[in-house]
Amino acid sequence: MTIDEQIAFLTKGCVDVIPAEELKKKLEHSAATGRPLRVKLGADPTAPDIHLGHSVVIRKMKAFQELGHDVIFLIGDFTGMIGDPTGRNTTRPPLTGEQILANAETYKTQIFKLLDPDKTIIEFNANWLNAFKPEDFVRLTAKVTLAQILERDDFSKRLAAGVPISLHELLYPLAQGYDSVALKADVELGGTDQKFNLLMGREIQRAYGVEAQVIMTTPLLEGLDGVEKMSKSKNNYIGIAEPADDMYGKVMSISDELMWRYYGLLTDLTHAEVAGLKADVEAGRKHPRDAKSELAKKIVADFHSQAEADNAESEFIRRFREHQIPVDVATFNAEVSKQKIKLVDLLVDAGLAASKAEARRLIEGGGIKVNQERVNDTAHEIDTDSQTEVMLQRGRLQHLQVIFKRVG
Repeated sequence: MTIDEQIAFLTKGCVDVIPAEELKKKLEHSAATGRPLRVKLGADPTAPDIHLGHSVVIRKMKAFQELGHDVIFLIGDFTGMIGDPTGRNTTRPPLTGEQILANAETYKTQIFKLLDPDKTIIEFNANWLNAFKPEDFVRLTAKVTLAQILERDDFSKRLAAGVPISLHELLYPLAQGYDSVALKADVELGGTDQKFNLLMGREIQRAYGVEAQVIMTTPLLEGLDGVEKMSKSKNNYIGIAEPADDMYGKVMSISDELMWRYYGLLTDLTHAEVAGLKADVEAGRKHPRDAKSELAKKIVADFHSQAEADNAESEFIRRFREHQIPVDVATFNAEVSKQKIKLVDLLVDAGLAASKAEARRLIEGGGIKVNQERVNDTAHEIDTDSQTEVMLQRGRLQHLQVIFKRVG
């Protein structure tokens, strides 16, 4: 690739490239000297699962890796104990050392679904931040003014609203910025919500006499609902470690409009290729369901294999288009002492609903089927004398074969 082609490849889907002219200079210098760029992506191990929303920026790291640059996946085992205040209106509870180490191990496994493990540098920021002496932290805090820190949107809003800000939270962007000093990062990647922290990295590097990094931000991916950003807490996510069938089915559940957003951020198709595919759908030359199936297969293949993607498609067609039951459906043995059991109680006992209130909401909303028949009556009962087993279905994906065993 020419330098301009590399820039187009690397910046596809980016929101910010700051400053863009410096990225070009760094790429030109790398080509002239043969020294690969050092590209940093940091993540605090706050939860054990990485989802497709996280993979947007990991794919950007993969792009740098494919061009021969050194990519550094930085696990924030030190900063995770501070707690990133980004997007928070309250202080984030810090994690314990045990939680951080456990989550960090899962991160290393998951990122290698996209990145080459032999060419990926894994670092932990406790390696240098734990070595800091009190005077080192004093020097670090002296590099930035309080006014600069309070420019951060999260802090300014909380300050205006009278919401407490713990002093340790102000250290977070400074510690993240020092990571770029320690790693001598040429480029740092992150979501748009990390823009303040990434820019702070440039300031801290300059203050320590290190050449400032270029920052590149990627959009926050909307979840399955198409409204909120993908988040485990909002239950609108697709985990990259999920089984192929579940991943495929969840992608097929998104709206036709959201599909194009996913094509742009979760595949290697160029803008022109995505635009051409969208034009084919709008002109009626391709059914949107088929375009969505191609998207689902691309995503599954990235995190599993092409063979598993093909199998997931076949299973989806068999299960949903032909209204058949999956071959590997789970079973639940229900002990009953009476002839009839309330569906609400059975859903809770079987783990398909967290509470009776949730079970009633699912039934009223048309989200429950018994033997492939939708049930809308919250008072519905199942006769365990006439039926020794039933097939329960929650939504489109969850099936459970319930086998009744009379006791007492």
